[in-house]
Amino acid sequence: MEELITKNGTKIIQTKLEDCYIVQPNVHGDHRGWFMEVYSERTFQEAGLNYHFVQGNRSFTACKNTIRGLHFQTPPTTQAKLVECTKGAVDDVVVDLRIGSPTYKEWIMVRLDDRDKTQLLVPKGFAHGFITRTDDAEFNYQVNDFYSGPDDGGILWNDPELGIDWGLHGEVPILSDKDIKHPVLSESKVKFYYKKI
Repeated sequence: MEELITKNGTKIIQTKLEDCYIVQPNVHGDHRGWFMEVYSERTFQEAGLNYHFVQGNRSFTACKNTIRGLHFQTPPTTQAKLVECTKGAVDDVVVDLRIGSPTYKEWIMVRLDDRDKTQLLVPKGFAHGFITRTDDAEFNYQVNDFYSGPDDGGILWNDPELGIDWGLHGEVPILSDKDIKHPVLSESKVKFYYKKI
């Protein structure tokens, strides 16, 4: 599937990363405003994507050029995520960490903002992060397993092996103490393995 328009008008687009999809919900608008389905299990199943989300998360980031990431949960609570920016704009980054995947160690960056309402479906075995492009950005996650502190992990945002271009143009990003201390991938103990979905 390269691109599919579902019965309810949602467009699902395959990215260059195996099993990772851009989701463009069908937004209905009139003089009052707009309405959209944030997620429909039936719509995803129509596209051959079998996800059942059990937890919703929301973050607020005050300043532009803040990086959150690169995060994941390790087995047995590895998470797939459906993410969207509901206020402001971010550039969302995902990295395929599944050993044996045809896109292992490759990454993409997708602009998510409150205007076009694009979402990104991030499968298990990927690292995820984003950089805010506006102040006062709000970001929503739906995940298919519950948060587990012991399984919480990450890799360094600027790992030279991955070579992610965050578009900083010489500016210094704002980072949490936790994100500064993540290891590079080659020193990480994380082991995700590719399994065709």
